Amino acid sequence: MGMVGGGSDAFIGAVHRCAALMDNQIELVCGCFSINPEVAYSSGKSYYLPDSRNYKSLEEMIEKEKALPDGERMDFLSIVTPNVVHFQAAKLALESGFDVVIEKPMTFSLQEAYDLKAILEKTGRTMALTHTYTGYPAVKDARARVANGDFGKIRKIVVEYMQGWLSSREELNPISNAGWRTDPKKSGKAGCIGDIGTHAMNLAEYISGLKCTSMCADLTAFVEGRMLDDDGAALLRFEGGAKGVLLASQIAAGEENSLFIRIYGEKGGLEWHQMEPNTLTLRWNTKPTEIIRTGTNTFMGETGKFNARVPGGHPEGYIEAFANIYRNFARVVAAKRDGITPKPEWLDFPTVDDGIRGMQFIETSVQSGYENDKKWFDWAK
Repeated sequence: MGMVGGGSDAFIGAVHRCAALMDNQIELVCGCFSINPEVAYSSGKSYYLPDSRNYKSLEEMIEKEKALPDGERMDFLSIVTPNVVHFQAAKLALESGFDVVIEKPMTFSLQEAYDLKAILEKTGRTMALTHTYTGYPAVKDARARVANGDFGKIRKIVVEYMQGWLSSREELNPISNAGWRTDPKKSGKAGCIGDIGTHAMNLAEYISGLKCTSMCADLTAFVEGRMLDDDGAALLRFEGGAKGVLLASQIAAGEENSLFIRIYGEKGGLEWHQMEPNTLTLRWNTKPTEIIRTGTNTFMGETGKFNARVPGGHPEGYIEAFANIYRNFARVVAAKRDGITPKPEWLDFPTVDDGIRGMQFIETSVQSGYENDKKWFDWAK
């Protein structure tokens, strides 16, 4: 793995590195860790990379890694930069023969997302998108139960992601990563709805197996002087007739990372909380509520157990969910390299199509949220 972004001044880079290395399938071999040369160099030194592979720019890294022999050069690039850099970094890597792991939102604009898919298909490379929450064993188990028809036809989806860290002008703090997240030149059209609303929508579609077709949204920038939304809500219509509600806020004072989802069908429903990730609650019309705990020795289904690492009672959380994405991605990349057909369970990670769905959600949310003369908007194309 090579990495662009994710230096010592950014929190998410460390998460990616811990996750990637967890299963001993991936090794960090090079990087360009910051747009600031001093931070980039000091970060690479602290990660024990040799100076020859501690690069000053992405372009230099790609050029020099391409020149290395097979088996020594990096196999893929992990992109953990602000959104505005995503497309160009991914394009350069893919067209240079490298696979890609990329942070969400996938691109700066919807058009870039479509362009990136075309590049991916032309090059035949592999790309994973780190929609982290799809990696939790309980989420995998929930998805499998819905797909198996345990709850009957899905009728209602309620998903909420509440944070409080932007309740004041945190972006004015020079050491905070709120600066680029609230800057439309670096983040794109949306703030909160792009940063965490995309996670909520992705989780709703992933577990339910249903795509949202139209929405009615309301976006607000509550904090005076903020250029992008810090709060949003939407009514949702899904294929098959299901209806939903999505709430996302970064001004919910006192909240940490309160992401939870409830899905209801004809026969029963499920509930999962990210801050209590090892518990999946199942509710039924005709029998008592069930509490399913994660772990390799529990009553989860095989899909959940495949993505669990330890026996029940040993917590698995955020980094392990990230690690499931990296592990499955690495197995697919290795299989394709060796001419082996990847197993279906290896292919279970977010892809470019999920990235396009995320950008469509952002575009539609912004259009619906600020255009008050129309109530419902079909999903952006």
